[in-house]
Amino acid sequence: MSESIIPNPVGWFEVYVDNMPRAQAFYEKVFDQTLTSLLDPSDDSIQMYAFTADMTQYGASGALVHTKEVSAGNNSTIVYFSCVDCSIEESRVVDAGGKVERHKMSLGEHGFCSMVIDTEGNMIGLHSQK
Repeated sequence: MSESIIPNPVGWFEVYVDNMPRAQAFYEKVFDQTLTSLLDPSDDSIQMYAFTADMTQYGASGALVHTKEVSAGNNSTIVYFSCVDCSIEESRVVDAGGKVERHKMSLGEHGFCSMVIDTEGNMIGLHSQK
């Protein structure tokens, strides 16, 4: 076993989408932030819009990705987005075009989470300590 301990197992994530404008609008509304394009706009084979992040800190940030090689939805990996209180983001989901799959529930000493489905059919988690 390595002597170097990595504090969190995920360093980056990608949420694949079929319709970038629709998905971008959903995530920007639910998380009340503007996503930023990561790629050269002249390359239309892939689109990536990144979430706000402090890349000097260890942890996971990520992007929405649209490419013809990967379809959205029906995968078995769930990304949990950190929130101050996940009920706030959960309250924005339906108005943004998504669906609440499981309302805020207690995880005991590990906080709370909500499970929601975005406009592309991807299930994501919302996690908070309160």
